[in-house]
Amino acid sequence: MRDQIVIRGARLHNLKNVTLSIPKGKLVVFTGLSGSGKSTLAFDLLHREGQRQYMESLGLVTHEAKPQAESLVGLSPSISVDQHLTNHSPRSTVGTVTEVYTYLRVLYARIGHRPCPHCGGDVPPAYDRGNGEAWDDDDDGGDDVHSTPCPRCGTALPEIGMAHFSFNKLAGACPTCTGLGVVQTANVAALLDETRSIEGGGVLRWDAKYEIPRYAQTLQRAAEHYGFTFDPAAPIGSLGAAQRDLLLYGVGSPQFRRRFPDIDPPETAAAGRFEGIVTGTLRRYEENIHKVAYREKMEKLLVTQTCPDCGGDRLRPESRRVTVLGETIVQLSQRPLSELAGWLEGLQAALSPQAWEVAEPIVGDLRGRVRRLIDVGAGYLTLARTSPTVSAGEAQRLRLASLLGSGLSGVLYVLDEPTIGLHPRDTARMIAVLKQLRDLGNTVLVVEHDLDVVRAADHVVDLGPGAGEQGGEVVVAGPPEAVAACPASATGRYLSGRERIAVPSRRRGNGRRLVIRGARANNLKDITVALPLGMLVAVTGVSGSGKSTLLYDILDRAARQRFYDAGDAPGDHETIEGWEHLDKFITIDQTAIGRTPRSNAATYTDAFAAIRDTFAALPEARERGLQASHFSFNVPGGRCERCEGAGTLTVQMHLMPDVQVRCPACHGRRFRREVLAVRYRGHSISGVLDMTIEEAAAAFQDVPAAAARLGLMVDVGLGYLRLGQPATSLSGGEAQRVKLAKELARRAGGHTLYLLDEPTTGLHPADVARLLGILQRLVAAGNTVLVIEHNLDVIKVADWVVDLGPEGGDAGGRIIAEGTPEQVANVAASHTGARLRPLLRA
Repeated sequence: MRDQIVIRGARLHNLKNVTLSIPKGKLVVFTGLSGSGKSTLAFDLLHREGQRQYMESLGLVTHEAKPQAESLVGLSPSISVDQHLTNHSPRSTVGTVTEVYTYLRVLYARIGHRPCPHCGGDVPPAYDRGNGEAWDDDDDGGDDVHSTPCPRCGTALPEIGMAHFSFNKLAGACPTCTGLGVVQTANVAALLDETRSIEGGGVLRWDAKYEIPRYAQTLQRAAEHYGFTFDPAAPIGSLGAAQRDLLLYGVGSPQFRRRFPDIDPPETAAAGRFEGIVTGTLRRYEENIHKVAYREKMEKLLVTQTCPDCGGDRLRPESRRVTVLGETIVQLSQRPLSELAGWLEGLQAALSPQAWEVAEPIVGDLRGRVRRLIDVGAGYLTLARTSPTVSAGEAQRLRLASLLGSGLSGVLYVLDEPTIGLHPRDTARMIAVLKQLRDLGNTVLVVEHDLDVVRAADHVVDLGPGAGEQGGEVVVAGPPEAVAACPASATGRYLSGRERIAVPSRRRGNGRRLVIRGARANNLKDITVALPLGMLVAVTGVSGSGKSTLLYDILDRAARQRFYDAGDAPGDHETIEGWEHLDKFITIDQTAIGRTPRSNAATYTDAFAAIRDTFAALPEARERGLQASHFSFNVPGGRCERCEGAGTLTVQMHLMPDVQVRCPACHGRRFRREVLAVRYRGHSISGVLDMTIEEAAAAFQDVPAAAARLGLMVDVGLGYLRLGQPATSLSGGEAQRVKLAKELARRAGGHTLYLLDEPTTGLHPADVARLLGILQRLVAAGNTVLVIEHNLDVIKVADWVVDLGPEGGDAGGRIIAEGTPEQVANVAASHTGARLRPLLRA
């Protein structure tokens, strides 16, 4: 028993009295259709109970309920590595979360050289200081105890420490952007029509009756105060530099005051005190930034720009000038980790013996951390990459790298699809990392759909046979060969090759193209990409090769500007040709569909509106005077006011995370008693929210508006979700498929370009086949579907493939191959082509 985890009678969520033995010290893969119960078994049962038992053994009080199982024996303390991003701060970067940047700061504080601000001479580090001082990260540099003299002119310079290289501390942060690297400013194009005058309505947000006459007069008075003229009848585009600065920034701004440094600004509006259009817009945004509705209304009037003073480098000028072997810390932070590793390897030979003696212990730690990051497939990332731009899969791999460095043994590691976002070329490296964790003496439990990972497992548990209520059973458990031989296992059928996604007999297209010329953003090497329309087009390449930069930073932003007047400027490129062939551009990404637990798939797709109308039309509802609004948990009326329709209450715990408890008034059912008394085919509105989407689709099959939307969610592989499941609990892939279902419900006239980011995330091969059917339907209707994808089943059925690379980071950004999958498979330099070849032959 010591070498096994034994589960008896597990009944959580859709698990049907599962009894199972799992070998310890092995690489174990849980697989099965999406919604079959894998995550419930791995995370909700094994991981949480492992944590609860460990905390209890330490004598700590936990608020975790015991699992819904007869017994769980043989568990180890567990560590979860899931897909949920926890750090959304723009001040957090890959460098800070991995601590690689922290160690670099120590290195630069100890052995960095800087130019003397007085004579320009080189000021070397003071090696005779104690090592401890350079590690002090609490000092913001206000009180410098030590100084270093310039060898050339003798000027005493304050000694530099770690804080001087931190963009999150006063001593190091650029004062203009406070270390963010970007500043927010007004979108002048959305505020002004340069062809019109002030009097002619050139300031687009001023009303003609009151604001135009009043502000025109104030501008004229301000001009008189400073000794020049301002003509409100002249086109705004013809205004001189001083007049333009006055209009945009106002009399109190640095931009305007530098023109008249010796003249005090007027004190009243009557005397000419004008705030400025840009200045006023930014002030109002700052004052109302806490109001979500106001913030969203203002988004079109604002643009985010690179900081004009630090150029996006985040640090003060003096910190940006410190070098080690001629490299600044900013330059190193912008290199891919794979290049940083090479730079670290060459340090010993390049540094003086004295400098190396100081640097050696720091560099040793740095090398180990960077090497582990490369091993988990993150070598293309840079330290400067901000955490909000890191995908869920990338965040998981960063965490995995830190776990490799911990050296723990006897732990149960539970991982959620670690291959998400990885090119098939890198899957073997990830498998090696998982086995490395296992070989340290741990049990590694992986929820995974990738068949290469399933084949590499020591033990496989296949759940199913279906999803939702049709899942929750162990179909087969044992070595991969046993799963492949099991006819009842959907995984086994794909693993053995008995079932596969077929390659289409022909490739489509309408002869039209969307051409992106001169793409130079991030690591793109001035490429021109022709995207054929009327096709399913896959953009492929190893992680970090430039796919997201091309399609999201350039194409998506340019499309948002063209079709929706968005403010954010697209990434650097020359032009995009072929817009005239498109009526609409729709991006369906993996961002959350709601920020609160009140949002769910039913409300987001408008399926719940039709369900509420159905309940309101029932005789029982009419007798009680209930309307559709009474069946909403988001507005007062029919909802339980104790929990305001949430079904739960938040209990704040002293020095511990908040706990959600079931509402004692409605017992988690969200609604008032008289609302719950109304039933449709035996189901209350609360009971409907507890249904799976597949169950609800069957229950409301006679309600066209509800049935159509629910059916589309089933079609995209979401039938297993509970109708009322909070949006905050959905994975990125699930949120993307909810958005896809919503878009499919709209009437499309063809000529729409749909952009999707790895739509197969979290899908079993059988679910991928179903999703491909949906995408092919969109193309057949005359639309274009453009996907960033690593899944070879999607790539092989695409009409056209654009493969970027050859590697990630600076070694990527080029077109390696483009054409049909067969043509890409024949390009020797293409990593994607190499993996396509055997599939196309089969």
